Amino acid sequence: MVKQALIIGAGDGGMALLDTILESDLIGIAGIVDRNPESAGIRYAKSLGVSAYFDWLEGIEQLSPEDVVIDVTGDEAFSETVHETARKKKLTVIPGTVAGILFHLIREKEELIDKIRKHSSTMEGILQSTSDGMIAIDTNKRITMMNRRAEKMTGLTEKDVLLKEINEVLPSSELPRVLKTGKIEYHRKQTLVKDRNIITTRVPVFDGNQLTGALAVFKDVTDIVEMAEEVTNLKSVQTMLEAIIQSSEDAISVVDDKGRGLMINPAYTRITGLTEDQVIGQPATADISEGDSMHFKVLETGEAVRGVRMKLGPQRKDVIVNVAPVLVDGEIKGSVGVVHDVSEMESLTKELEKAKKIIRTLEAQYRFKDIASVSEQLQISIDQAKLAAVTPATILLRGESGTGKELFAHAIHNESKRKYNKFIRVNCASLSESLLESELFGYEEGAFSGAKRGGKKGLFEESDKGSIFLDEIGELSPKMQAKLLRVLQENEIVRVGGTTPVAIDVRIIAATNVAIEERIQEGEFRADLYYRLNRMPITIPPLRERTEDIEILCQHLLTKLNQDYGRNVQSISKEAYQKLTTYHWPGNVRELENVLGRAIIQMHYTEQVIDVRHLPDFIQPTKPEQKKEEPLLEGKSLDEITMQAEKWAILNALDRHEGVKTKVAQELGISIRSLYYKMERLKLG
Repeated sequence: MVKQALIIGAGDGGMALLDTILESDLIGIAGIVDRNPESAGIRYAKSLGVSAYFDWLEGIEQLSPEDVVIDVTGDEAFSETVHETARKKKLTVIPGTVAGILFHLIREKEELIDKIRKHSSTMEGILQSTSDGMIAIDTNKRITMMNRRAEKMTGLTEKDVLLKEINEVLPSSELPRVLKTGKIEYHRKQTLVKDRNIITTRVPVFDGNQLTGALAVFKDVTDIVEMAEEVTNLKSVQTMLEAIIQSSEDAISVVDDKGRGLMINPAYTRITGLTEDQVIGQPATADISEGDSMHFKVLETGEAVRGVRMKLGPQRKDVIVNVAPVLVDGEIKGSVGVVHDVSEMESLTKELEKAKKIIRTLEAQYRFKDIASVSEQLQISIDQAKLAAVTPATILLRGESGTGKELFAHAIHNESKRKYNKFIRVNCASLSESLLESELFGYEEGAFSGAKRGGKKGLFEESDKGSIFLDEIGELSPKMQAKLLRVLQENEIVRVGGTTPVAIDVRIIAATNVAIEERIQEGEFRADLYYRLNRMPITIPPLRERTEDIEILCQHLLTKLNQDYGRNVQSISKEAYQKLTTYHWPGNVRELENVLGRAIIQMHYTEQVIDVRHLPDFIQPTKPEQKKEEPLLEGKSLDEITMQAEKWAILNALDRHEGVKTKVAQELGISIRSLYYKMERLKLG
């Protein structure tokens, strides 16, 4: 129970003591005594709710043993009386001067305690809020403090480990060593628990010269190490990306989210003529000669653009631009543009087309497996061609126009030992004699007006160690026949305008759609050349003699035509097949391809089956009654029989083709020139 104090004397000293006691928690106030009821001390006490007495004995009666009487009257005689009375009641009497000093000391102590409490609270707040972990131990190695950060890093709690030995709960702390050595350990690496890495400083704690404990302050560097590794990886990726951009043959420009240039590569400078000083830090419009900035458009819309044509740089370079946004966490941080030089692309396209033409000229495209057939007649021809392909012999392919003689020539070359060398095709009827001669045999410099300086190799030389396909060999002029005969006999050629023979090793595959035997009789073809060419003759039957191939040919041709026309025609109706097999096909497979192509073009794009209504009107069965009566041949000479047969064949063909002589020549397998010659000789007008 708190002791009570009675103050006797309500002057200035009494009032000061009253304030001191009221502010203290160590002693209570029982009241104040003064003989003058109107004194300032009495009025002050009453205002504070403190009991006021005018008779000091009345006040003492309110006290209990051990309570205190404080005399501030200064009257020694009265003080003696008070002491006598207080001793009888076992009360403690304190003179006013002593009481003042005592209560002043008490107040200072309380203030000091309050300051210490506040300071401790502040220090606790600092210890608990710091990002560093802290653990302290005393000289007995017992834990005396652990802040919240240390709790989080160790997985322990201060409540559970307080006053426990550090080695029991955290053996990796190394604090006992600091107690033993008394030395500070700065910035030591340590694994605290599991994979948590820390950097710690351990310090001994002294009270004067007396060691009182040790403190460890540590920082978790696990995240920092991981971040450092990520930064290192990012730097590696950045270095690699920069190397890729700098080495790219495509021009690349990068801008920030404001459209200002960040980076260009050497290819950009090469194509546009603009340097880094002219682009970096400048608006994305700075390099544009004609057109709108795609960088700004992409930054505004957030969507990539592709294939935009514009002009860049002082030289107004024609380019195509692709630009894409750079997104980081869903936000646009810039854009990247890739620039393609149109002039380079056009040049490369031309070179590619040129290369394709050369490849088409110099390479055989087909093999025997590409010849679509189920007929026995054509299979015989294929077997003959395969047999001939492995020999060095000259081959003569015979057959009507459109039967596939060139296809056979390709396959023979690809089946031979020469397949890895050049395959050159020449149509002997498509070039004039002089041009054909210079193309086949080449020429020397100055051989004729316009001759290339240094001369030119001919196709025979170009195809050395390979094969050369001479189509329509029957149309060669006598001069060219003589030169070709020398090639076959001597395996050498002489360039136009030259005198020096050039040795060649060429396999000749010839083809004709005319009866060379008749040309020999007419004196238009050399017999000795014919014998050289005809060592391995292969006759390719016309389509009308192998109608069983029409179905497989149609399927093969539909695949090709669908690709050419972008269609999806799947098949041909049974009725259409029937009509196709009864037609006589003067143009053979080439005409079949033409008919199917015409049908597909006229079909609706949704139709997938060729029907009779899609076929041209001229696809009709051959009518026997349209043929002329065969001439009577008995009693006539061989020349007369030959002339009658030719006249009968030509007249029938003229009827079938309504006088169209090109179709007649095509059906009869002769040139238009030969047809006119025969009609004049037979007096057919």
